[in-house]
Amino acid sequence: MDSTPMPEPLRRAIHQLVSEGVQNCQEVLRYTEPDQAHTWKRMTLYRATDAADTMDMVAMLIAAYCERTGMASHTLQSYLQVGQQAIRAHGTQEEGRSHVAGLMGEAISYEATRASTNRMRHHRGQNQAEQAQRPEDDPGKLFTEACLHGLKAKLYDDVDSLDSYLPPQVAAMARRVAEALEVPELATT
Repeated sequence: MDSTPMPEPLRRAIHQLVSEGVQNCQEVLRYTEPDQAHTWKRMTLYRATDAADTMDMVAMLIAAYCERTGMASHTLQSYLQVGQQAIRAHGTQEEGRSHVAGLMGEAISYEATRASTNRMRHHRGQNQAEQAQRPEDDPGKLFTEACLHGLKAKLYDDVDSLDSYLPPQVAAMARRVAEALEVPELATT
């Protein structure tokens, strides 16, 4: 196995793209809040697809480097997990509609039940709808959300805005995250 470290220019490009993707993910979360009722559909789709596209750029940048350095195409295809790629250009698919039906407490058509994937996605939606009736209690999810919001608030020097749109427990955690962060000073050469 090759133990050559990633070239620094590639590493930095990847870090930049991943940072952009994470910021888009944070905005997806932000636009789910009640005060965004007028824009949530448009903006969650924009930011979710922006995040997905950015992470696709990361994968393809790494793949291009691997190809350039002689990686076998079958190995590269395997690492890219090309069989898992869903193409948004085809629009929504039956399994997505089945998932939404489960989330909304609706049945799926007989035709849809014939595919195990649709049944599985419908059941997943039903479980998620049931969980949504209870307060969010997964510490990992809450912490992740608080970190994303706290980081952005600190970067944009807008910590006070956290209290205006987040659930109180997430806002308190996000505030603590933001307060714990120091704004990095640029090195002078």
